[in-house]
Amino acid sequence: MSSVRRTSKAVLLAGAVLLTAAAASSPALAWPFGQKEAPKVEVVAPPPPPPVAMSSEALSDAAAFRAYTKHAELLNAAFTSGAGVEQSLAVGSAYEPHQLARGSIAYAALLALQDRTFVEGVRTYAVDPTQRREVAARLAADPRYVIAFPGAASAAGLIVATMGVESGRITDVAARIKQSAYSVQHSAWSKTKVIDPAGRLAQTKALSAAIMNGEAGDVDQLKLAMNGGADATAAQVLAVHGQSIPYAPVVERGLALAALAALGEAGDENAAAVQAVETEPTDGACLNLAKLNLYQCLAVAVPWYEDIFCLGEHALGETAQCISNEAASAAQIQQAEAPPPGAMMVPASAAAGSLPVSANIPVARASLPGAR
Repeated sequence: MSSVRRTSKAVLLAGAVLLTAAAASSPALAWPFGQKEAPKVEVVAPPPPPPVAMSSEALSDAAAFRAYTKHAELLNAAFTSGAGVEQSLAVGSAYEPHQLARGSIAYAALLALQDRTFVEGVRTYAVDPTQRREVAARLAADPRYVIAFPGAASAAGLIVATMGVESGRITDVAARIKQSAYSVQHSAWSKTKVIDPAGRLAQTKALSAAIMNGEAGDVDQLKLAMNGGADATAAQVLAVHGQSIPYAPVVERGLALAALAALGEAGDENAAAVQAVETEPTDGACLNLAKLNLYQCLAVAVPWYEDIFCLGEHALGETAQCISNEAASAAQIQQAEAPPPGAMMVPASAAAGSLPVSANIPVARASLPGAR
Protein backbone atom coordinates (compact mmCIF):
# COMPACT_ATOMS: atom_id res chain seq x y z
CA MET A 1 0.00 0.00 0.00
CA SER A 2 2.81 2.36 0.90
CA SER A 3 4.61 1.52 -2.32
CA VAL A 4 1.49 2.52 -4.31
CA ARG A 5 1.35 5.88 -2.49
CA ARG A 6 5.05 6.46 -3.16
CA THR A 7 4.53 5.68 -6.85
CA SER A 8 1.50 8.05 -7.13
CA LYS A 9 3.42 10.86 -5.48
CA ALA A 10 6.30 10.34 -7.86
CA VAL A 11 3.95 10.44 -10.87
CA LEU A 12 2.23 13.64 -9.64
CA LEU A 13 5.56 15.29 -8.94
CA ALA A 14 6.82 14.41 -12.41
CA GLY A 15 3.62 15.80 -14.00
CA ALA A 16 3.97 19.08 -12.13
CA VAL A 17 7.57 19.41 -13.30
CA LEU A 18 6.51 18.78 -16.91
CA LEU A 19 3.68 21.40 -16.74
CA THR A 20 6.01 23.96 -15.22
CA ALA A 21 8.55 23.40 -17.94
CA ALA A 22 5.88 23.66 -20.63
CA ALA A 23 4.53 26.90 -19.13
CA ALA A 24 7.99 28.41 -19.11
CA SER A 25 8.63 27.56 -22.75
CA SER A 26 5.15 28.50 -24.09
CA PRO A 27 3.19 31.57 -22.85
CA ALA A 28 0.05 30.08 -24.38
CA LEU A 29 0.27 27.18 -21.90
CA ALA A 30 1.24 29.39 -18.94
CA TRP A 31 -2.20 29.57 -17.41
CA PRO A 32 -2.74 29.19 -14.50
CA PHE A 33 0.97 29.50 -13.77
CA GLY A 34 1.40 32.85 -15.64
CA GLN A 35 -0.44 35.64 -17.56
CA LYS A 36 -1.47 35.47 -21.21
CA GLU A 37 0.20 37.91 -23.58
CA ALA A 38 -1.89 41.10 -24.02
CA PRO A 39 -3.32 41.60 -27.51
CA LYS A 40 -1.53 44.23 -29.59
CA VAL A 41 -3.52 47.44 -30.29
CA GLU A 42 -2.60 49.28 -33.46
CA VAL A 43 -2.49 53.07 -32.93
CA VAL A 44 -3.98 54.91 -35.91
CA ALA A 45 -2.76 58.48 -36.37
CA PRO A 46 -5.54 61.08 -36.82
CA PRO A 47 -5.97 62.41 -40.35
CA PRO A 48 -4.18 65.69 -41.09
CA PRO A 49 -6.27 68.87 -40.92
CA PRO A 50 -7.67 70.14 -44.22
CA PRO A 51 -5.61 72.75 -46.07
CA VAL A 52 -6.37 76.45 -45.92
CA ALA A 53 -9.17 77.06 -48.41
CA MET A 54 -11.36 79.90 -49.67
CA SER A 55 -14.24 79.57 -52.11
CA SER A 56 -13.81 80.60 -55.73
CA GLU A 57 -16.66 83.10 -55.37
CA ALA A 58 -14.99 84.82 -52.41
CA LEU A 59 -11.70 84.97 -54.31
CA SER A 60 -13.50 86.47 -57.31
CA ASP A 61 -15.12 89.12 -55.12
CA ALA A 62 -11.73 89.97 -53.59
CA ALA A 63 -10.17 90.21 -57.05
CA ALA A 64 -12.97 92.53 -58.22
CA PHE A 65 -12.47 94.76 -55.17
CA ARG A 66 -8.74 94.87 -55.78
CA ALA A 67 -9.21 95.68 -59.48
CA TYR A 68 -11.55 98.59 -58.72
CA THR A 69 -9.24 100.15 -56.14
CA LYS A 70 -6.19 99.78 -58.41
CA HIS A 71 -7.93 101.51 -61.35
CA ALA A 72 -9.47 104.22 -59.18
CA GLU A 73 -6.07 105.08 -57.68
CA LEU A 74 -4.62 105.62 -61.18
CA LEU A 75 -7.17 108.17 -62.40
CA ASN A 76 -5.64 111.44 -63.58
CA ALA A 77 -7.07 114.84 -62.67
CA ALA A 78 -5.50 116.57 -65.70
CA PHE A 79 -8.52 116.54 -68.03
CA THR A 80 -8.18 117.92 -71.56
CA SER A 81 -11.47 116.88 -73.18
CA GLY A 82 -15.00 115.71 -72.53
CA ALA A 83 -14.07 112.25 -73.80
CA GLY A 84 -11.45 111.97 -71.06
CA VAL A 85 -14.05 112.92 -68.45
CA GLU A 86 -16.41 110.22 -69.73
CA GLN A 87 -13.68 107.56 -69.59
CA SER A 88 -12.73 108.46 -66.01
CA LEU A 89 -16.37 108.54 -64.98
CA ALA A 90 -16.79 105.02 -66.37
CA VAL A 91 -13.84 103.79 -64.28
CA GLY A 92 -14.92 105.56 -61.09
CA SER A 93 -18.50 104.29 -61.22
CA ALA A 94 -17.77 100.72 -62.41
CA TYR A 95 -18.75 98.73 -59.35
CA GLU A 96 -21.85 96.97 -58.07
CA PRO A 97 -22.33 98.06 -54.42
CA HIS A 98 -23.18 94.66 -52.94
CA GLN A 99 -20.31 92.91 -54.71
CA LEU A 100 -17.83 95.62 -53.70
CA ALA A 101 -18.98 95.30 -50.09
CA ARG A 102 -18.51 91.51 -50.18
CA GLY A 103 -15.20 91.94 -51.96
CA SER A 104 -13.89 94.25 -49.24
CA ILE A 105 -14.59 91.53 -46.65
CA ALA A 106 -12.98 88.79 -48.76
CA TYR A 107 -9.96 91.00 -49.39
CA ALA A 108 -9.71 91.74 -45.67
CA ALA A 109 -9.71 87.99 -45.03
CA LEU A 110 -6.77 87.50 -47.39
CA LEU A 111 -4.88 90.24 -45.56
CA ALA A 112 -5.56 88.53 -42.22
CA LEU A 113 -4.18 85.26 -43.61
CA GLN A 114 -0.79 86.98 -43.92
CA ASP A 115 -0.56 86.98 -40.11
CA ARG A 116 1.19 83.74 -39.16
CA THR A 117 0.35 83.95 -35.46
CA PHE A 118 -3.35 84.27 -36.23
CA VAL A 119 -3.36 81.44 -38.77
CA GLU A 120 -1.41 79.05 -36.54
CA GLY A 121 -3.68 79.87 -33.59
CA VAL A 122 -6.76 79.00 -35.63
CA ARG A 123 -5.17 75.87 -37.12
CA THR A 124 -4.85 74.30 -33.66
CA TYR A 125 -8.63 73.81 -33.78
CA ALA A 126 -8.57 72.23 -37.25
CA VAL A 127 -7.08 68.87 -36.21
CA ASP A 128 -10.11 67.35 -34.50
CA PRO A 129 -13.00 67.14 -37.02
CA THR A 130 -15.74 67.56 -34.42
CA GLN A 131 -14.09 70.57 -32.81
CA ARG A 132 -13.29 72.07 -36.20
CA ARG A 133 -16.92 71.93 -37.30
CA GLU A 134 -18.11 73.36 -33.99
CA VAL A 135 -15.75 76.34 -34.21
CA ALA A 136 -16.73 76.90 -37.85
CA ALA A 137 -20.42 76.85 -36.93
CA ARG A 138 -19.84 79.43 -34.21
CA LEU A 139 -17.97 81.72 -36.59
CA ALA A 140 -20.70 81.48 -39.22
CA ALA A 141 -23.41 82.17 -36.63
CA ASP A 142 -21.60 85.12 -35.04
CA PRO A 143 -18.41 86.51 -36.65
CA ARG A 144 -17.61 88.37 -33.42
CA TYR A 145 -16.47 85.03 -32.01
CA VAL A 146 -13.22 85.52 -33.94
CA ILE A 147 -11.83 88.00 -31.40
CA ALA A 148 -11.20 85.02 -29.09
CA PHE A 149 -8.33 83.69 -31.22
CA PRO A 150 -4.70 84.54 -30.48
CA GLY A 151 -3.30 86.85 -33.12
CA ALA A 152 -6.68 88.42 -33.96
CA ALA A 153 -5.47 91.85 -32.85
CA SER A 154 -2.37 91.85 -35.05
CA ALA A 155 -4.33 90.47 -38.02
CA ALA A 156 -6.89 93.24 -37.51
CA GLY A 157 -4.05 95.74 -37.58
CA LEU A 158 -3.02 94.41 -40.99
CA ILE A 159 -6.53 94.91 -42.36
CA VAL A 160 -6.98 98.37 -40.87
CA ALA A 161 -3.62 99.73 -42.02
CA THR A 162 -3.77 98.25 -45.53
CA MET A 163 -7.34 99.25 -46.33
CA GLY A 164 -6.77 102.61 -44.70
CA VAL A 165 -3.84 103.24 -47.04
CA GLU A 166 -5.79 102.10 -50.10
CA SER A 167 -8.92 104.12 -49.36
CA GLY A 168 -6.65 107.08 -48.54
CA ARG A 169 -5.14 106.93 -52.01
CA ILE A 170 -8.58 107.04 -53.63
CA THR A 171 -9.52 109.94 -51.34
CA ASP A 172 -6.44 111.84 -52.52
CA VAL A 173 -7.30 111.20 -56.17
CA ALA A 174 -10.89 112.30 -55.53
CA ALA A 175 -9.70 115.56 -53.94
CA ARG A 176 -7.45 116.36 -56.92
CA ILE A 177 -10.24 115.63 -59.39
CA LYS A 178 -12.72 117.73 -57.41
CA GLN A 179 -10.24 120.62 -57.38
CA SER A 180 -9.76 120.27 -61.13
CA ALA A 181 -13.50 120.88 -61.59
CA TYR A 182 -12.70 124.47 -60.67
CA SER A 183 -9.25 124.92 -62.22
CA VAL A 184 -10.32 123.40 -65.56
CA GLN A 185 -12.89 126.13 -66.14
CA HIS A 186 -10.26 128.32 -67.80
CA SER A 187 -10.52 125.90 -70.75
CA ALA A 188 -13.41 126.59 -73.09
CA TRP A 189 -14.26 122.94 -73.69
CA SER A 190 -15.07 122.38 -69.99
CA LYS A 191 -17.92 124.89 -70.20
CA THR A 192 -19.63 123.25 -73.15
CA LYS A 193 -22.61 121.03 -72.55
CA VAL A 194 -22.23 117.31 -71.93
CA ILE A 195 -23.02 115.30 -75.06
CA ASP A 196 -26.04 113.01 -74.58
CA PRO A 197 -26.48 113.48 -70.81
CA ALA A 198 -29.32 110.94 -70.65
CA GLY A 199 -27.17 108.29 -72.33
CA ARG A 200 -24.26 109.08 -70.01
CA LEU A 201 -26.48 108.65 -66.95
CA ALA A 202 -27.91 105.38 -68.32
CA GLN A 203 -24.40 104.04 -68.94
CA THR A 204 -23.34 104.96 -65.39
CA LYS A 205 -26.33 103.08 -63.96
CA ALA A 206 -25.59 100.07 -66.16
CA LEU A 207 -21.97 99.96 -64.99
CA SER A 208 -23.19 100.20 -61.40
CA ALA A 209 -25.39 97.13 -61.83
CA ALA A 210 -22.87 94.94 -63.67
CA ILE A 211 -20.91 92.27 -61.79
CA MET A 212 -17.21 93.10 -61.85
CA ASN A 213 -14.43 90.77 -62.90
CA GLY A 214 -10.92 90.78 -61.52
CA GLU A 215 -8.01 91.33 -63.84
CA ALA A 216 -6.13 88.42 -65.40
CA GLY A 217 -3.77 86.93 -62.86
CA ASP A 218 -5.34 88.64 -59.85
CA VAL A 219 -7.14 85.52 -58.63
CA ASP A 220 -3.93 83.49 -58.91
CA GLN A 221 -2.02 86.11 -56.91
CA LEU A 222 -4.73 86.16 -54.27
CA LYS A 223 -4.59 82.37 -54.03
CA LEU A 224 -0.93 82.74 -53.11
CA ALA A 225 -1.92 85.32 -50.49
CA MET A 226 -4.49 82.85 -49.14
CA ASN A 227 -1.66 80.47 -48.31
CA GLY A 228 0.43 83.13 -46.60
CA GLY A 229 2.27 84.24 -49.71
CA ALA A 230 3.71 87.75 -49.85
CA ASP A 231 0.88 89.65 -51.51
CA ALA A 232 2.35 92.91 -52.79
CA THR A 233 -0.32 95.04 -51.15
CA ALA A 234 -0.17 93.26 -47.82
CA ALA A 235 3.61 93.14 -47.66
CA GLN A 236 3.95 96.90 -47.30
CA VAL A 237 2.18 96.84 -43.92
CA LEU A 238 3.31 93.53 -42.46
CA ALA A 239 5.01 95.38 -39.60
CA VAL A 240 1.89 97.21 -38.36
CA HIS A 241 0.78 97.03 -34.75
CA GLY A 242 -2.26 95.26 -33.35
CA GLN A 243 -5.74 96.74 -33.33
CA SER A 244 -7.96 97.11 -30.28
CA ILE A 245 -11.61 96.09 -30.25
CA PRO A 246 -14.36 96.77 -31.14
CA TYR A 247 -13.60 96.07 -34.78
CA ALA A 248 -15.46 97.68 -37.68
CA PRO A 249 -17.73 95.38 -39.76
CA VAL A 250 -15.25 94.68 -42.58
CA VAL A 251 -12.46 93.89 -40.11
CA GLU A 252 -14.65 91.67 -37.95
CA ARG A 253 -16.09 89.69 -40.85
CA GLY A 254 -12.77 89.62 -42.68
CA LEU A 255 -11.16 88.01 -39.63
CA ALA A 256 -14.03 85.51 -39.32
CA LEU A 257 -13.75 84.54 -43.00
CA ALA A 258 -9.98 84.17 -42.62
CA ALA A 259 -10.53 81.92 -39.60
CA LEU A 260 -12.94 79.74 -41.59
CA ALA A 261 -10.34 79.53 -44.37
CA ALA A 262 -7.60 78.59 -41.89
CA LEU A 263 -9.85 75.84 -40.53
CA GLY A 264 -10.32 74.52 -44.07
CA GLU A 265 -14.04 75.30 -43.81
CA ALA A 266 -14.36 78.10 -46.39
CA GLY A 267 -14.01 76.17 -49.64
CA ASP A 268 -16.60 75.81 -52.38
CA GLU A 269 -18.30 73.04 -50.43
CA ASN A 270 -18.89 75.52 -47.59
CA ALA A 271 -20.50 78.20 -49.76
CA ALA A 272 -23.40 78.84 -47.36
CA ALA A 273 -21.10 79.57 -44.41
CA VAL A 274 -18.86 81.78 -46.56
CA GLN A 275 -21.84 83.77 -47.82
CA ALA A 276 -23.17 84.22 -44.28
CA VAL A 277 -19.88 85.72 -43.11
CA GLU A 278 -19.19 87.69 -46.30
CA THR A 279 -22.59 89.41 -46.25
CA GLU A 280 -22.73 92.29 -43.77
CA PRO A 281 -26.23 93.22 -42.44
CA THR A 282 -26.14 96.69 -44.02
CA ASP A 283 -24.79 95.02 -47.21
CA GLY A 284 -23.41 98.01 -49.08
CA ALA A 285 -25.89 100.60 -47.80
CA CYS A 286 -23.20 103.30 -47.73
CA LEU A 287 -22.05 102.43 -51.26
CA ASN A 288 -25.66 102.42 -52.47
CA LEU A 289 -26.14 105.92 -51.09
CA ALA A 290 -22.96 107.07 -52.84
CA LYS A 291 -24.40 105.75 -56.10
CA LEU A 292 -27.71 107.55 -55.60
CA ASN A 293 -25.89 110.80 -54.91
CA LEU A 294 -23.84 110.27 -58.08
CA TYR A 295 -26.99 109.73 -60.16
CA GLN A 296 -28.60 112.87 -58.78
CA CYS A 297 -25.46 114.89 -59.43
CA LEU A 298 -25.19 113.69 -63.03
CA ALA A 299 -28.91 114.26 -63.62
CA VAL A 300 -28.51 118.01 -63.06
CA ALA A 301 -24.97 118.46 -64.43
CA VAL A 302 -24.83 120.48 -67.66
CA PRO A 303 -21.22 121.42 -68.59
CA TRP A 304 -18.28 119.03 -68.45
CA TYR A 305 -16.71 120.61 -65.38
CA GLU A 306 -19.82 119.67 -63.39
CA ASP A 307 -19.37 116.05 -64.45
CA ILE A 308 -15.81 116.29 -63.15
CA PHE A 309 -17.17 117.49 -59.81
CA CYS A 310 -19.64 114.55 -59.67
CA LEU A 311 -16.79 112.13 -60.35
CA GLY A 312 -14.56 113.52 -57.61
CA GLU A 313 -17.23 114.14 -54.97
CA HIS A 314 -19.50 111.10 -55.31
CA ALA A 315 -18.06 108.39 -57.59
CA LEU A 316 -14.67 108.44 -55.88
CA GLY A 317 -14.83 110.53 -52.71
CA GLU A 318 -17.91 108.96 -51.16
CA THR A 319 -16.88 105.48 -52.26
CA ALA A 320 -13.50 105.85 -50.59
CA GLN A 321 -15.18 107.16 -47.45
CA CYS A 322 -17.50 104.13 -47.36
CA ILE A 323 -14.57 101.71 -47.71
CA SER A 324 -12.67 103.51 -44.98
CA ASN A 325 -15.59 103.80 -42.54
CA GLU A 326 -16.49 100.12 -42.90
CA ALA A 327 -12.89 99.14 -42.11
CA ALA A 328 -11.91 101.59 -39.36
CA SER A 329 -12.08 105.12 -38.08
CA ALA A 330 -9.29 107.59 -38.77
CA ALA A 331 -8.11 107.14 -35.19
CA GLN A 332 -7.95 103.35 -35.59
CA ILE A 333 -5.93 103.70 -38.79
CA GLN A 334 -3.46 105.93 -36.98
CA GLN A 335 -3.30 103.44 -34.10
CA ALA A 336 -2.57 100.55 -36.46
CA GLU A 337 0.26 102.44 -38.15
CA ALA A 338 1.80 104.07 -35.05
CA PRO A 339 0.00 103.22 -31.79
CA PRO A 340 0.92 104.97 -28.56
CA PRO A 341 2.46 102.80 -25.79
CA GLY A 342 -0.07 100.51 -24.19
CA ALA A 343 -2.74 101.14 -26.83
CA MET A 344 -2.78 97.57 -28.12
CA MET A 345 -5.30 95.18 -26.59
CA VAL A 346 -4.45 91.58 -27.41
CA PRO A 347 -7.11 88.90 -26.78
CA ALA A 348 -5.98 86.22 -24.34
CA SER A 349 -4.65 83.04 -25.88
CA ALA A 350 -6.96 80.09 -25.40
CA ALA A 351 -5.63 76.80 -24.09
CA ALA A 352 -5.09 74.17 -26.75
CA GLY A 353 -7.74 71.50 -26.82
CA SER A 354 -10.58 73.76 -25.69
CA LEU A 355 -12.71 76.15 -27.66
CA PRO A 356 -11.41 79.73 -27.63
CA VAL A 357 -13.09 82.14 -25.22
CA SER A 358 -12.30 85.84 -25.47
CA ALA A 359 -11.08 87.69 -22.42
CA ASN A 360 -12.66 90.79 -23.94
CA ILE A 361 -16.18 89.38 -23.67
CA PRO A 362 -17.76 89.78 -20.22
CA VAL A 363 -17.12 86.66 -18.15
CA ALA A 364 -20.82 85.98 -17.63
CA ARG A 365 -21.26 85.67 -21.40
CA ALA A 366 -17.92 84.18 -22.35
CA SER A 367 -19.36 80.73 -23.08
CA LEU A 368 -22.08 82.11 -25.34
CA PRO A 369 -20.66 82.68 -28.84
CA GLY A 370 -23.67 84.81 -29.76
CA ALA A 371 -23.19 87.25 -26.91
CA ARG A 372 -20.94 90.22 -26.73
